[in-house]
Amino acid sequence: MKTTDILPESTKRSEAACVSDTLPVPEPRFKGRIGNTYVDSEADVLTLRTPPEGAPNILLVLLDDVGFGQASTFGGPANTPTLEKLATQGLRYNRFHTTALCSPTRAALLSGRNHHSVHSGVITEMATGFPGYDGCWPREAASIAEILQGNRYATAAFGKWHNTPDHELSAAGPFDRWPTGKGFGYWYGFQGGEASQWHTPLFENTAPIEPPHDDPGWHFSEAIADRAISWIGQQQAAAPDMPFFAYFAPGACHSPHHVAREWSDKYKGKFDHGWDRQRQITLDRQKALGLLPAGTKLTPRPDSIPAWETCSADEKTLYARMQEVFAGFLEHVDAQVGRVVDAIEHMGLRDNTLIIYIVGDNGPSAEGSLTGTLNNMKTQLGLLDDVSTILSHIDEIGGPLHENHYPVGWAWAGSSPFQWMKQVASHFGGTRNGLVISWPNVITDHGALRTQFHHAIDIVPTLLDAAGIPEPRSVNGVPQKPIEGISMAYTFDRADAPSRRVTQYFEMLGNRAIYHDGWVAGCLHGRLPWLTSGGANFDDDTWELYNIEDDFSQSNDLARKELTRLRDLQDRFMAEAARYDVLPLDDRFAQRADPALKPSHMRGKKHFVYTPGVIRIGERSSPNTKNVHHTLAVEVTIPKGGSDGVLVCCGGIPGGYSLFIKDGKLYWEHNYYNDVRYRVESEGVIPTGHHVLSAEIKVDEEGKFGTGGTVTLRVDKATVGTGRFEQQVAGYFTVNETFDVGCDTVSPVSDLYQSPFKFTGEIVKVMVDVSETTFEELAGQHELHARWALATQ
Repeated sequence: MKTTDILPESTKRSEAACVSDTLPVPEPRFKGRIGNTYVDSEADVLTLRTPPEGAPNILLVLLDDVGFGQASTFGGPANTPTLEKLATQGLRYNRFHTTALCSPTRAALLSGRNHHSVHSGVITEMATGFPGYDGCWPREAASIAEILQGNRYATAAFGKWHNTPDHELSAAGPFDRWPTGKGFGYWYGFQGGEASQWHTPLFENTAPIEPPHDDPGWHFSEAIADRAISWIGQQQAAAPDMPFFAYFAPGACHSPHHVAREWSDKYKGKFDHGWDRQRQITLDRQKALGLLPAGTKLTPRPDSIPAWETCSADEKTLYARMQEVFAGFLEHVDAQVGRVVDAIEHMGLRDNTLIIYIVGDNGPSAEGSLTGTLNNMKTQLGLLDDVSTILSHIDEIGGPLHENHYPVGWAWAGSSPFQWMKQVASHFGGTRNGLVISWPNVITDHGALRTQFHHAIDIVPTLLDAAGIPEPRSVNGVPQKPIEGISMAYTFDRADAPSRRVTQYFEMLGNRAIYHDGWVAGCLHGRLPWLTSGGANFDDDTWELYNIEDDFSQSNDLARKELTRLRDLQDRFMAEAARYDVLPLDDRFAQRADPALKPSHMRGKKHFVYTPGVIRIGERSSPNTKNVHHTLAVEVTIPKGGSDGVLVCCGGIPGGYSLFIKDGKLYWEHNYYNDVRYRVESEGVIPTGHHVLSAEIKVDEEGKFGTGGTVTLRVDKATVGTGRFEQQVAGYFTVNETFDVGCDTVSPVSDLYQSPFKFTGEIVKVMVDVSETTFEELAGQHELHARWALATQ
């Protein structure tokens, strides 16, 4: 049976359908007649080209950092009524796979090609100078949005976009790898791997916009649901015969785990039994739901993860609360998906809307360390808080003050019944995610289970099959690489159909595996997924082998019994690795964040001048002031009556620096991971008139990680304040908060003010100097600062 045999007759490809494998489709030739005037001419009114009649609307949902055993629909403890409703109206898939990490899965999902094939072998922040890893999604691999848009679909994306290289994130562009450059006619969301859900650094298309600072209850998941509902309604009102493609990718449930207490408190006391017991409870539910074979075994806890019973009373109290917050976060985001689905139903569009709901872009995250954290950026540098410190903030977890993440034990519980978690591509705990597909017009086997082996790259060909649109050979004049996925449409009406995916490789950070014809060979390589440094010799790796037709959870390693089969699969992996640009294997983690490994507009620059109105410059596109001597100087005019506000800053609540005036006094503040605030203030108020206000920072030891130092505040040449800081944020302040002039966007660096705290005087220029030059030397060296020299004589 052909894949298209189960699809509506109207969507099958035919010569009558207005589709093409070359995009954009040329405009039709004029068929009228042109005379000397309109009287003796015949017009040819253009016919609007549309996709094949009956092509479905498409809602593609992708959650973040949710494991196979976390949503109730797949046996987990977090209630997901929307997902369950769609499962009863469609199909549940229990052998669907991702890449084990964020950007790679998203690139694979939207392109239909393996992640290395589209240069996305790792997250964009860790891009390196190899073809499979440079983070530059090529034009030869058009996204599904580009293809559908070229065939007259309305397209929009809502939520997280983690597929733009660091050096293309600024206002300078280019914007080819932003959502609007990848075929989405509209985008509302954030860039990068994670963001505060209360203070989100938003973009609308390519323009930075601010979340409402006067609404303390604003939440990103709710906001993108609002925007999606509005966009679908507007699109249908304007062009009701035009189908839509909406990509809905919330930040949930990636850290920070942010949700209102009304959601997290639903789970009070429900995790006091701990992660060991939770894995067993989840396995029992999965079996009761018929999601896995009755004989499936629960894989054991690794020795590197502590048993719940060994945790102290304080640890159990803290860890249980962190899991309560996560569960509430997951239920909350599912409710927002539900609002979008309900809106589609109310518009009368549900029967011909294909909904694909992917429950996670990888396995559950272990990046919160063995003890959990209040600041994920801090933890990524190996800087861990003690439990007593975190416990003192337990009532604030889930709120806007912290970048909280649960401990590793809950990630392991969330991957039940499998081994490992996010980053670990060698085992299903890192790569297997729940999937539900619902399309009332076509899928009639409601509530059924599908067990065919599939991967994120298979979604694009499935959507093209559903819409009756051919795979393009050329897009915008660029010949296309063949799509590497396989359509899943054949599974829509046949539970017993043999899996058409015979082979699939997996690789992430040196962890690797290969599936072939019912068998999986893989090896966990070196570093544990909650550590940020360390590696191992690839030649020392130990491979495992599983017959997953008989061993659903990968609990019985057959490597020693099937040496010939193992060797064959190892050879197949290397062949696939060579074919899809997986080589060279690279197990570095934190080391890959080194700016020297990727393009940068900032490299080699020491002196920076900014004008008023410069805001939302990404931290990686701003002066790197960490661990070096530097000066912040601002030329201002203070009006009569004085002025307050931020002069220049970088970062937000999780960490950063700010130079600002409050109550007439000049302040410099370094926010060390929202733990310690080093603050220096002027001795008196700043007088009215024209001045150069500056903070000169001298570190104790240049280049030393997290070094302390001294701060000197000046008004013109006069010293008005001095102070000291004992440590500093040595890596990035945040994932995606920014450098701002004249205000502090998104969330405040200092707790002495609330964003945006706009400066009420006049800023002429801001200068940042990261050389060893003194303030006095600067005034004489730079022509741009000649006014400063005059002002300080």
